[in-house]
Amino acid sequence: MARKVIIDCDPGIDDAVALMVALFDAELDVVAVTSTAGNVPADQAGRNLQGLIERLDPPRRPRIGVGSGPSSAPPVDGTELNGSDGLANLQLVVSSLHQRHPAEKLICDEIRAAPEEVTIVALGPMTNIARALQRDPTIASQIGRIVIMGGAINCVGSVTPAAEFNCHFDAMAARTVFKSRTTKTLIPLDVTRQAAFGLDLLDQLPNLESSPASQLLHQLLPFVYRSHRQVLGIEGIFLHDAIALAAVLHPEMFEMEEMAGDVETSGEITLGATIFDRREHRSWATNMEVATKINVPQVQDCLVQGLRAAIRGAR
Repeated sequence: MARKVIIDCDPGIDDAVALMVALFDAELDVVAVTSTAGNVPADQAGRNLQGLIERLDPPRRPRIGVGSGPSSAPPVDGTELNGSDGLANLQLVVSSLHQRHPAEKLICDEIRAAPEEVTIVALGPMTNIARALQRDPTIASQIGRIVIMGGAINCVGSVTPAAEFNCHFDAMAARTVFKSRTTKTLIPLDVTRQAAFGLDLLDQLPNLESSPASQLLHQLLPFVYRSHRQVLGIEGIFLHDAIALAAVLHPEMFEMEEMAGDVETSGEITLGATIFDRREHRSWATNMEVATKINVPQVQDCLVQGLRAAIRGAR
């Protein structure tokens, strides 16, 4: 039986890649996708998510939820790496929706409809998930698992010296989710950075004019290769969110350690830093499993095969 998942994201090119793999994988039943502010503002994130679903036209369309984003957020975004619209400046055209489902309500509805069966895959700031937990505290015990792309074990951040983007953007939401009575898996920067994709990734993917997924990948990936070289100075790309999805599909490819984690919510230079009590005699209780190492060739092959399946399935 396919595993039910909700994908909560802030599209984002790496979010788009993860969505492609998930929507065409027979092992997953994507019951809902929800958007949140992060790489781009909330309204743009909603348009991007809807545009991706409409353009890819997966065999089973998930329900779409739109989040409003946090009431306040640090002045950061992901447009340097992803383009002004978050998706390589493609400005995807979307249809008008008669009804827009609030993201946190949709999350609650889907969890209650299938208690303990749904995995939430958190690929952006955790605003929607925190609001869902606050809206209905009873769903915490009904969530199968939350797999989070976020944080950094050793406080080597991305958006600041100490903090990873998602946890920095809405640190209070991240703390709420970290402290919730849910089963959690954290995929931090420490492991997603282990699996940079070289310039040969596109050569491994069919270029089929009849496939919307193929067309989209051949528009998105060249842009992100250029931006990584120009902004980060590297000849390759990180697909952090896709790595987190691989952990949902193949957890055996990841080494995990039970840890006690929290998020800094008020530090002047450490906002959003993820802190783990790793002392010999720690006083914090463990609250999540954290990926510490991955099998890089296997994870990369998993994602390449997933993208090939999306290209074949999206004709």
